[in-house]
Amino acid sequence: MVEVDRNALRVAPGELRRRCDPSRLTFRSTADLDPTIDLIGQDRALAAVRFAASIDQPEFNLFALGPPGTGKATAVRALLKAKARGEAIPGDWVYVNNFETSHKPRAMRLPQGRARKLADSMVEVIDELRTAVPAMFESEDYQNRRRAIDEHVRAAQEEAFEALHGKAQAQGIAILKTPMGFAMAPAKDGKVLKPEAFNELPEAERTAVEQKIAALQKELEALLQHVPRLERERQRNIRELNEELAEVAVQQTLSEVEEAFADLSDVREHLKAVERDLIRNVALFLSDGQETPESVVNQPLDSARDARFRRYMVNVMVGNDDGAAGAPIVHEDNPTLGNLIGRVEHLSQMGTLVTDFLLIKPGALHRANGGYLLLDARKVLMAPLSWEALKRALKAQEVALESPADQLGIAGTVSLAPDRIPLSVRVVLFGDRSIYYMLNALDPEFGRLFKVGADFDDTLDRTDDNVDAYAGLIASVVKRHGLKPVDAGGVARTVDEAARLADDTEKLTLHVEALADLLREADHWAGHDGRETITGEDVSRAVRERIHRSDRLKEKAQESITRGIMLVDTDGAAVGQINGLSVLSLGTFAFGRPSRITARARMGAGRLIDIEREVELGGPLHSKGVMILRGFLEGQFAHEVPLSLSASLVFEQSYGGVDGDSASSAELYALLSALSGLPLAQSLAVTGSVNQHGRVQAIGGVNEKIEGFFDLCRARGLTGGQGVLIPKSNVVHLMLREDVVAAVEAGQFAVHAVETIDQGIALLTGVAAGVRGPDGRFPEGSVNARVEARLIAFAEARRKFGARTTDGDAEKSGDVA
Repeated sequence: MVEVDRNALRVAPGELRRRCDPSRLTFRSTADLDPTIDLIGQDRALAAVRFAASIDQPEFNLFALGPPGTGKATAVRALLKAKARGEAIPGDWVYVNNFETSHKPRAMRLPQGRARKLADSMVEVIDELRTAVPAMFESEDYQNRRRAIDEHVRAAQEEAFEALHGKAQAQGIAILKTPMGFAMAPAKDGKVLKPEAFNELPEAERTAVEQKIAALQKELEALLQHVPRLERERQRNIRELNEELAEVAVQQTLSEVEEAFADLSDVREHLKAVERDLIRNVALFLSDGQETPESVVNQPLDSARDARFRRYMVNVMVGNDDGAAGAPIVHEDNPTLGNLIGRVEHLSQMGTLVTDFLLIKPGALHRANGGYLLLDARKVLMAPLSWEALKRALKAQEVALESPADQLGIAGTVSLAPDRIPLSVRVVLFGDRSIYYMLNALDPEFGRLFKVGADFDDTLDRTDDNVDAYAGLIASVVKRHGLKPVDAGGVARTVDEAARLADDTEKLTLHVEALADLLREADHWAGHDGRETITGEDVSRAVRERIHRSDRLKEKAQESITRGIMLVDTDGAAVGQINGLSVLSLGTFAFGRPSRITARARMGAGRLIDIEREVELGGPLHSKGVMILRGFLEGQFAHEVPLSLSASLVFEQSYGGVDGDSASSAELYALLSALSGLPLAQSLAVTGSVNQHGRVQAIGGVNEKIEGFFDLCRARGLTGGQGVLIPKSNVVHLMLREDVVAAVEAGQFAVHAVETIDQGIALLTGVAAGVRGPDGRFPEGSVNARVEARLIAFAEARRKFGARTTDGDAEKSGDVA
């Protein structure tokens, strides 16, 4: 039996953690550095942002994709702010009353800064008219002209009645006024005849009197019918008088506003409509305001305004004051339908919900019109109806106020149908890559409306130049958060932790938020110890304290192993048993946990049983890894005979789901041990996936897995023979804790990097795997020779078992015959 040198594949301590040397840094602290303005390592993404901001085409909206915390929102906002500063300030937008169709308010665009002036001017007009009109109608001239109209009508009525009365008197008929109206009766010598006296008259005389009364009644009837016409004439004359005076007052009051906005045809047209309506409704200025038309919302513009005059006010939707600089940049953090496209509010009045154009509220699209709108993609998708409303606005290039009740087909209150406002905006969505690719795959309109993707990278190459640039990034974080300066040692230690966060010795994380959190915690501990600068020890303590705050469950998991509740050995050897490694992620904290994996094998029909899959605890990736094992066995061993084993694989004491293929190499080692009968060293743990050719492949979480097994071994006592087998392709990802590196340097622990299953099985068993020679056989005593011999034996046993079964069936058939 050939012995194997277990030290041959050891990873050197210098490869376990790549350290940044503070002596190569050319500064004493970040106070000597100029903070980085732009994000480093994001040239591709920032170029995409600049392109989307500069192209003058409507559908080239931007989706900034990447993990949260990479600083993409800050970077995009800074670039857009610089771009917007040199762009024209967009115009103002207002809604005014439509005097012809009140439920369809009119939208008007005004030059920048003039909307609020128009609104203030209309308030001043109404205030002035509320004083001027009553004073004019109380003047002596108006009262004389009003009395003349009243006197003319009264005189005409009296003259007509006097003429009829004289005619009746001449005919001996008296006209009497009673509570029920007018009555006629015969009279003699100016006195009304009593009924008895009238009945004593000759019949011919009575008949003549009755005929006279009938004729006079017809004349009275005609006279009474003429009275309303006289009254209508009086009202018309009074109205003409009122409008004549009102026209003078209104035109004088509006003249200044008309002059101020003479260059705007829409405003001139609106002011003419206001003038006509004010003249027609001058009576509004003469009432006490206790009664208002039903169509007016009984809610003043403010505490000093009368609800009767709301229809003359101006609703400023967008007012860019003179202090505005460049195009607007709007970030809407809560993109509900109303916050996005605007809404029409309602007020409760007499048990009914009513509204008017002054209750139209602008949305983010209104405020960002002519500039840039920044939205979180996930929030837009989660807000009911917002995503479809945003797409409609971008496609139509106009903002239309939409009621949720109308879209859902729910009967709602009577609302408004305001004019649509033309839209010119560049929308920027922020989201992770999964949202971007999901929208591309499932929403055919997304690609047409968001043609530019800015893909923000997660990591930066760890070159000397980039380390210097990273120091500038650290300086910018220090400045932004008002932290203490970081000395060269602290910067070097932060760079090391950035590589650990990137899970790669040759990369640095660009997760700016995580970097800022680390530095803020380090700043706290520096202040706690009375230092004026942040040192490497402060950064290390911040890392330790963060782990300590989160590792309670890790300690409980390790305790269950050290107490023997969960069975994991760290010394000795066993057949068909191996220590696998997995990673548990709980929130922002992840840790490695050892697990026992076992395998059993016997003669069978060539089936590998994944117990995790059988009980539906194994995910598809784990099942795929187990299926690959069969391909490896068929390609490696006993090509001349069928695969005739029945084997089972299981994670012992696993009560939750298992997924991923990072344990497939460990499962293969356990299976090879079960087949060869060679025990596996329990002082070693294994991670890595495997392909059908026996190549060990890289996995994730390699640092956490090594540290998890190291912590268990240290708790039980380091012997110097303990260690972890990892894929060689994972060596570049090693950024282990300092205590793990120190233990390796002291010879108390080891990390082995393997490329093939043959290398790994040799380390675990202490027996060479063996390579098939020119004669087609593996070396005698090697692991592979033992496995192949066992598989051939299974095949032969299965052949003999099948022959016995066939003979027995034939004998039974003969007996029956």
